[in-house]
Amino acid sequence: MRRVLRALLSVAALALPACDDASSGPGTAIGNARAYGIWAPGANDTCTPEVHNSYAVVGPDRRLYPTWHPPVDPVTGCSFGHEHGRDPRGSRLYRMVGDIPFGLANEALITWDSANQRHEDHVGHKVEWENDFPLRFGSAAASSLIEVRCDALIKMHQGTHSKDAFTNNLHELTYHLRCTDGTEMHVTLMTAIGTPGEFTASCDGRTVVVGTATPPNSPDGGGQRRIPDRTCIERHILVPPGEQSNFGAALHESWETSNVVRREDGHTLAFFNPYFQADRPSRFHDPAAPNVTGRPIDVCYEVTAAGERAEGEDCDESTGGAAGVLFDDPRSVFNGVRRVVDINDNRIRNRGGPTVWYTDPFGRNGRTRSFPGSVRQVIAAIDNDFGELDPEGPTVGRNRYYGTPQTHAPN
Repeated sequence: MRRVLRALLSVAALALPACDDASSGPGTAIGNARAYGIWAPGANDTCTPEVHNSYAVVGPDRRLYPTWHPPVDPVTGCSFGHEHGRDPRGSRLYRMVGDIPFGLANEALITWDSANQRHEDHVGHKVEWENDFPLRFGSAAASSLIEVRCDALIKMHQGTHSKDAFTNNLHELTYHLRCTDGTEMHVTLMTAIGTPGEFTASCDGRTVVVGTATPPNSPDGGGQRRIPDRTCIERHILVPPGEQSNFGAALHESWETSNVVRREDGHTLAFFNPYFQADRPSRFHDPAAPNVTGRPIDVCYEVTAAGERAEGEDCDESTGGAAGVLFDDPRSVFNGVRRVVDINDNRIRNRGGPTVWYTDPFGRNGRTRSFPGSVRQVIAAIDNDFGELDPEGPTVGRNRYYGTPQTHAPN
């Protein structure tokens, strides 16, 4: 029987975000979370659902959740066709927090607001981490330069294959950070990225209004979701004869988050705003396409009435001169595999306060005791205010390629 992965129980109970009924701690699962068991293999995948479901973790609410797995199962050699980013076991924070449950905040939302649930696909969960990186405040030329060293382990749901993010601004974010100055937070929430029902065009900053979000009462959040649309394709990829397409300008996504954890009285305990960048998504917004979802691979075969077409390595590599390559074909480079995370501001205002807080799934209404639909957050009991100095965080991930030759959209 294959081993079921479980969260580490022996260390750092403080660091593990938990839901409201986790007083007995993780152990044997009492049931499955909504996110568990929803993946099914496609025509280009060789793993079975049973192999996929063996990569699971018992969450703090004692429900069974999917968690990180490699793109190819090391035991059977089968391919899942999708990837979840960097193996979290290399993070120094992994021994504190264990395997990350995918969908924990989504599950809490079922209890918090059962009439307005938010469920996300499996393949969009992406993990990134970095050990011992510098976080600087001020400038190198300034005498006030402050530098601390940090570890980060982050999981974001950033699907780049479907129409979901055109309208839906709620996406699950897990954020673990620990720095040498005492800054530490372990937060899981539904981050509201920009305005629901619309997004920002990636190539020129236009607001594109699409439709109703799911759930319909999704809150308006800070930041924005920068996503390509048909105008970006026509401007940068479909070019006159003799010119080269600029795939990078057209097919880049930037999900710029703005997150707060607040007490019930409105006091902000923590603020952090990482940006999630993805290159070569397998979708763009096109009102004329089925499900308003255009496919970059289809553009490789397109010729306009004026003779404009896609020219360049991305299409050459994806098609190999063959006709009929589909968006979910492993030959296509439009699969959202290349990503980075920008570490930006990380502020804490919790000097002398409790380190354990229970919030709603959006990080609000923080209390010291759990309540139905709450998620357990950990915030260091410090204030890390460096005055007017702005943080200069690194980019982690550095465009690593986490896929295999079998990885393809949906991813």
